[in-house]
Order: sequence, then structure tokens, then C-alpha cells
Amino acid sequence: MSEKMTIARLKKFGQTFEISVDADKALDFKQGDISDLREVLLADNIFSDVKKGLIAPSESLAKAFETTEVAKVAEVIIRKGEIQLSSEHRSADREQKRKKLIHLIHQQAINPATGLPHPSARIEAALEEGKIHLDDHHTLEEQFDSIISKLRPIIPLKIEQKQCVVIIPAIYAGKSYQSVKDGCKVLQEEWKSDGSWQVKVEMPAGRYQDFIDKLNSLTHGEVEIKEV
Repeated sequence: MSEKMTIARLKKFGQTFEISVDADKALDFKQGDISDLREVLLADNIFSDVKKGLIAPSESLAKAFETTEVAKVAEVIIRKGEIQLSSEHRSADREQKRKKLIHLIHQQAINPATGLPHPSARIEAALEEGKIHLDDHHTLEEQFDSIISKLRPIIPLKIEQKQCVVIIPAIYAGKSYQSVKDGCKVLQEEWKSDGSWQVKVEMPAGRYQDFIDKLNSLTHGEVEIKEV
């Protein structure tokens, strides 16, 4: 088995289903950093045993996954199963998840005393002080609320949402569209007769300033933003 090749495995109804994957890409897919399974799979089959080359019977797939489509089955195996990783990969994965956690807290939580996000270094120090670690068997999102609860006795944290109405001139609307929707919840939108785009969004208060800065950069300061 090559250094990059590994096995993702899931057991259902007493049977084992395996796929051959690129270790790094499989982790990226599971964490939502990439969405194209073609980058992940190293073989277009679902196996009962990858090392022996034993392909899982179609009837077993249909029973366990209610489909025999390789892509759909593979996605379930990666998201819900176990990815066999070397100790180096596990260590790198933990570090990546930790950095993502710190970034997420920085974006979504504020210091209620200042109304501003805590610096990333302060969040990292609080995690170390509280000996707070991520559970490898659960996604970051599944653990986020409990981690916030554990951090609150160490640093003041408040998860606050902010709403605003954005009006983007027609000339910049197209290239700004995805940037507005990334990381925001769109509550209402309208295309004006002059081609401008008006959209009401909600986002974690901690990322509000970054959102404003990004839109000002994309529109050369011509965006109009009104807090709700």
C-alpha cells in the first residue's frame, strides 16, 4: 500500500464495506474542505476486503445503503466510517482540526465585554489551560457547543449573531455573490431595477468585520451596508 493510499471502512448489518482512498483527500472530504469524490477514490469499487480485492455484492450494498451507486456509498463510508490512518496522519489531522476549531471560535464568538472576537492566540492558550481536546470520533461541529461551555470559565465567550442589509452595485454584484453567501445565512434578497443586489444576511458577530472588509475590497468601497 502506498503512503497516500489507505482504507476507509464501515460495518453495517454485520458486513464490512471498504474503499481505497487517498488519505489526505479523504480527510479533506470528511471535513468539508473538498467536495469532489473523484479526488478521493483510488478505485471505483466498493469492497468487502480491499487488500484481497474482494468486491462487495450488489445485493449487500442495496440492503445496507439502499443504493448500489459507488459515489453515494463511498460518501457514506467516508463520512460515517473509519479512515485507517498512520500515526503521522492522525497527528496531522488532529492539528488541522485544532486550528479549524480555533478559527471557528474566533469567527463565531465574541468577548461580551468588548464586543470583539478574542485573538486566536488567546483562544489557543485557553484550550491548553483547560486541557480541552477534540474527540477523534466526532466532527468538530458536533463538539463545538460543549467546547464553548468548557471554555467559558476560562475566557468570557458569547455566541452572537449579527444581521445587516447589503446593497452591491450592479458592476460588482456578480463577483461578490458567492462571497456574500459563504458563511452567511441569506434571509432575504432582491435584484433592483438598476441591476444592484440587495440582500439581508445573518452571520456570527465575530466575522462581521472581516465580512465588511472583504466586501469593501471587492467593490472598491462602493458597497452599502446597514446594520439591522
